[in-house]
Parts: sequence; structure tokens; C-alpha cells
Amino acid sequence: MVQIKPRILTLEEFLMLPETKPASEYSDGQIIQKPMPKGKHSVIQTELATAANGVLKPRRAARAFSELRCTFGGRSIVPDVSVFTWSRIPRDEKGEVADTFQMQPDWVIEILSPEQSQTKVTKNILHCLDHGTGIGWLIDLAEQTVLIDLPKQQTMIFDEPEQQLLILSFAGELELSVEDIFSWLSE
Repeated sequence: MVQIKPRILTLEEFLMLPETKPASEYSDGQIIQKPMPKGKHSVIQTELATAANGVLKPRRAARAFSELRCTFGGRSIVPDVSVFTWSRIPRDEKGEVADTFQMQPDWVIEILSPEQSQTKVTKNILHCLDHGTGIGWLIDLAEQTVLIDLPKQQTMIFDEPEQQLLILSFAGELELSVEDIFSWLSE
């Protein structure tokens, strides 16, 4: 019996496919569909992007995007929240935010869903850091913990309510503690 090896899609072929809901990501020839966000995930994602934009947008320091496709380094991922410094936000010919982001975010934030592989999500964060992202957060809802990665440094664990979360200088006016993040679930 002859086994036929399944054909692996190229990144270009993947990008030509219609978008799925929830979004699908491309890594190493594989297409992986993200799980559908549930209530807690959605609250944290929405509140975090809103809090970041409330501080960063008025100063034109940066902008947070929810569920934005970022294609770079041979992957196409859709982080829960991607933050781009203002000068790096791609613009179209009218000066409006472009539809396509062919670059890594400056700050990537993932919120771990119960049905998601922490390894897969961590690989996406590390891929971002390897390609120029300055900081990556992994928010673990079940553990009420935020894991923070910087390029070429050991993961930092923030699990005490009063701990202030590490944020890069471009977002320095944004101050969030572990308690701030998880208190949004009770509002």
C-alpha cells in the first residue's frame, strides 16, 4: 500500500484562503484554528485593549488591536491583542490604518483559553520575540497569572494581586497590576 503524504500549504496559499471564524493561524505548513473566545477571555481582551488605547492613542504612542492578523517570519498569527507603536502602524494611500500587517507587533498579548495548548501559544509569543517584538504577555485565566517574556530573558511570573505588570517604555503611562487585569471579570 502506498501512502500519499498530504500536501503542505505555503504561507502564500494560506493567505489566499477565506478567513475563518474563529481565526485560523499558519505555522510550519500547518493551519490551526483558534478556539472561539468565551466570556472571561472576551472580557479581558476587550478591557485590556480599551485600557491600552485609552492611554496610548491620545498621545499617539501606540495602538492596541484585537484579533489582528500579523504575518511575518514565515507565520501568520492572530494574537488576542497586538500593540504597535504609532510610527509602525501601516497606512494605506489615504493615510488610514492599512488592512494588512506584514510585521510583528511591538507588544503581543495572548489570553490562554482552557481548550488551547499553552505550548502552541507560547511558541507564537516566542516567534514574535525572535522577530523583534519587545514584550509578550500570556494571561492564564485559570491560574490568574500573567507570564511575561522579553527577548532572550527568562519568563517572569506575576501572580500576586498587587504586582505591577512590566510594560515597555513606549507604554510607560499605562499602569496595570495583576489585580487590575482579573478584577475586570467581576465588573
